Amino acid sequence: MKNNNIETDVLIVGGGPVGLAMAVELRYQGINCLLIEQTDGIVTDPKVSTVGPRSMEFCRRWGISQQIRNAGWPADHTLDIAWVTSVGGHEIYRVHFPSYRDRTLPEYTPEPEQVCPQDWFAPVFQNFLGKEPQGTIRFLSSLESFEQTNAGIVAQVKNVETGDTEIIHARYMVACDGARSPIRKACGVDAPTFHATQTFQSVVFKAPELAAQMGKNHAMVYFLVNPIIQEPLRAVDGRSLYRLILKPQADGQVRDAEEAIRAAISIDTPFEIISNQPWRLTHRVADNFRAGNIFFVGDSAHTLSPSGGFGMNTGIADAVDLGWKLAATIKGWAGANLLDTYEIERRPIAVRNLEQANANLERTQKRSIPPVIMTDSPAGAQIRQEMAEGMERSGVKREFDAPGVHFGFCYESPIIIPDGTPPSNDPFQWEQSTYPGCRAPHAWLEPGLSTLDLFGHGFVLMSFDSQPQEVAKLEQACQERNVPLTTQQINNPEIAKLYERNFVLVRPDGHVAWRGEALPEDAGILIDQVRGAKLHKLALPTAK
Repeated sequence: MKNNNIETDVLIVGGGPVGLAMAVELRYQGINCLLIEQTDGIVTDPKVSTVGPRSMEFCRRWGISQQIRNAGWPADHTLDIAWVTSVGGHEIYRVHFPSYRDRTLPEYTPEPEQVCPQDWFAPVFQNFLGKEPQGTIRFLSSLESFEQTNAGIVAQVKNVETGDTEIIHARYMVACDGARSPIRKACGVDAPTFHATQTFQSVVFKAPELAAQMGKNHAMVYFLVNPIIQEPLRAVDGRSLYRLILKPQADGQVRDAEEAIRAAISIDTPFEIISNQPWRLTHRVADNFRAGNIFFVGDSAHTLSPSGGFGMNTGIADAVDLGWKLAATIKGWAGANLLDTYEIERRPIAVRNLEQANANLERTQKRSIPPVIMTDSPAGAQIRQEMAEGMERSGVKREFDAPGVHFGFCYESPIIIPDGTPPSNDPFQWEQSTYPGCRAPHAWLEPGLSTLDLFGHGFVLMSFDSQPQEVAKLEQACQERNVPLTTQQINNPEIAKLYERNFVLVRPDGHVAWRGEALPEDAGILIDQVRGAKLHKLALPTAK
């Protein structure tokens, strides 16, 4: 056993997408961290395919959004979603989405979602972070044991190749160690089940001629609607790789992959099976997201159905919420209550996203599929027509175009000061808002420069009115507390209308902390509240 003791501010355990995002956010905030990952970091299973739009906004802040876009998905590949009796069989319903080459940017974000499976996603982040000693990641390193002390965390970490053990001292530890999370369990924190656990299997295969054979009828995702399979088949890399999700046989036995592919694809096309793996779908949210100086992020805190693609993106948002709060605490300007607000803010969002994903899953699983749907008969045609009309009425497109789920969550916590009427909780009624707790709206300040590009390292006061004395008081209150603050005077009436108030105070994670027509009489009370210090009652400004 080596005697060397390693010191770091934050030890991150687990190098999946969320652990990588946690390390990137901490490094972006200037915090010394170490990420340990027990594998060699090479991703062989291309799971998780779409980086959501809010996660892409975070990639933009870190300077890697273009690398995600350039990772390999063809810009001209269809993004359509089709419901079919089989690939090459009867098409029941289709949702058209323009390819990345042909689409226009939505008005609410500079960074729409991007298909990027994990075997492309991970190398972008790994290369950005770098390996030890110059970089942040230590591969082939396993957490053997840990204890909490008054000073923080003492962790024993073993090199999987050599067997050498080292001691790592950290002020904080972030558990990104997956759904089973040995760290969370060792801390005695339970993660109750919200819905019944289900077993699926994932078949990855190559079918290099399928896209050309389907031609204009090709899709990115095929939802299979037949008596044998009612799960999705998805293009993984936009070239030859596909993933078919299956329910195992009634007795729990894994289904024959070749047989299942032939049931899913009714045209004669060559294919090669890459893998056939069972996996368990759990719907869990941890009772607590913190145990002392240990925090649970991503799958260690919550697991949800992949239906809708919210899981990884929920975890990345966890990392950004926790990241700026850890940075503020380590740098010394946070109040004593700031780190407690990680759980207060993120746990309700995890529950919300879990329920949205489960609703998507249940909508698919509740369909009854009569065998006649496969036939060319009038009865088969009528059933397909009725099903298409039902899909249109129920708005199945919402699962694949859900900006309200990705952007519409609104934090409620002691460090956010309410103002006015809260926005609707319905993610399908979402509009950009500066209501405190919401993500601050995107607007173009000039070509290529978004309002979102102003946020990241400290608080930002968006000023749409000139009150120099009051602004100076706020700036002085921040200086006295070492709180980083930038004031942005915005003279664009359209952006002023979008931001709804004369003054909007935005946190490092891009969420609104406070807004008002005038700055409060005592700026120090405002700053103490939003940084999680001793909380006072904030006095409203007197009428001018």
